[in-house]
Amino acid sequence: MSGAAMYIKKDLRITDVQLEILIGILSLYSLFGSFAGARTSDRIGRRLTVVFAAVIFFAGSLLMGFAVNYGMLMAGRFVAGVGVGYGGMIAPVYTAEISPAASRGFLTTFPEVFINIGILLGYVSNFAFARLPLHLGWRVMLAIGAVPSALLALLVFCMPESPRWLVLKGRLADARVVLERTSATPEEAAARLADIKAAAGIPRDLDGDVVAVPNKGRDGGSSETQVWKQLILSPTPAVRRILLSAVGLHFFQQASGSDSVVQYSARLFKSAGITDDNKLLGVTCAVGVTKTFFILVATFLLDRAGRRPLLLASTGGMIVSLLSLGAGLTVAGHHPDGKVAWAVALCIASTLAYIAFFSIGLGPITGVYTSEIFPLRVRALGFAVGVASNRVTSAVISMTFLSLSKGITIGGSFFLYAGIAAVAWVFFFTCLPETRGRTLEEMGKLFGMPDTDDMAEAEDATAGKEKVAEVEMYMPSKM
Repeated sequence: MSGAAMYIKKDLRITDVQLEILIGILSLYSLFGSFAGARTSDRIGRRLTVVFAAVIFFAGSLLMGFAVNYGMLMAGRFVAGVGVGYGGMIAPVYTAEISPAASRGFLTTFPEVFINIGILLGYVSNFAFARLPLHLGWRVMLAIGAVPSALLALLVFCMPESPRWLVLKGRLADARVVLERTSATPEEAAARLADIKAAAGIPRDLDGDVVAVPNKGRDGGSSETQVWKQLILSPTPAVRRILLSAVGLHFFQQASGSDSVVQYSARLFKSAGITDDNKLLGVTCAVGVTKTFFILVATFLLDRAGRRPLLLASTGGMIVSLLSLGAGLTVAGHHPDGKVAWAVALCIASTLAYIAFFSIGLGPITGVYTSEIFPLRVRALGFAVGVASNRVTSAVISMTFLSLSKGITIGGSFFLYAGIAAVAWVFFFTCLPETRGRTLEEMGKLFGMPDTDDMAEAEDATAGKEKVAEVEMYMPSKM
């Protein structure tokens, strides 16, 4: 959309307000997909939910590509936005649930890696299709997204189902097969299965191909009601802290201006003094290359350096880069009639530095960390809530950037983002513990949640006391 936006505005003759709504509204639309994706993945499985997301992506891309007016283009953005919600929720959850602890950080960055490769391919395709006639070029730029969607829908059938979802459905034999395929040794597979069974509330000594999964709720409500109650309506202090950490992480990822830099990169460089369309698209390609390179670097560092050090270093670098970018744009804005060469260079260097710091830490870690910390029963919904926070913030940032730039100048906008990033650094330092090397079933301890076995013993003890009280109630009192 970054490159296509220039041509859409010319071809459809829309205003800046219509353009920023078109760009930013996708994030709001994705809310429908993220919450629907949580319910869908809990009902039909993680793998089939990926297929469903791919079908929605495919339809959205074609709708946008064949749009004849602004209304039809917005309809295509709605469908694509629902797909974004589904995909953004299910990909990290599926990857985290199928990965062993030793390589989970590396593997769980893959969704973010390929999002960035997709962004790079989008920049490259914009550059390639820019020479087509005006009415055709932007449509091909958007419609080409249907190709990877079709490939995803087909190739996903080569993937196994999440073993944790299988255990939640009582399908222990199927889960055991998947764990044996994704573990280094049979002993590791057996240990992982035992941990997952305990997290799902299945007694360790209960075995079989298919078993009944106990409902942990005490009020007899449906499993979906119990999930909402455990996460949103009456969470424990530990779950509340986990939820706050996830929502805060997603909020600050977007509030620090990442979408403004990526989606409005062409507009940003134009403000710095680059006016030629081909040069603008060329520089935006450099943004895509930088994102892709540093996200690949992050995949190798997450399981070595850890989540927390990378997150803090990344956010610190983003603060410095945003301050430099704001300064460069402010200087360029004071010389509208002539280029200030050093200010243009500072803007380009600061933008690429911001992208590099974001991509090596805050970008990939948000999905990795959120997919790790939630307990099994509320993981899909918890991640959906995090994605909802992410998408709402993204929508606000995207749909207000042009108006904000006119109100406080484009340089002032990035000074504001730098201030938000500074608050984010403090939040990350005080609220987010390190998760590297721990299994998903161990994460609760970091946030004050009792051990799974301790919880089971406590529940048994509570049930025993309730039974004794019930018996005593009907016993005749001694005179």
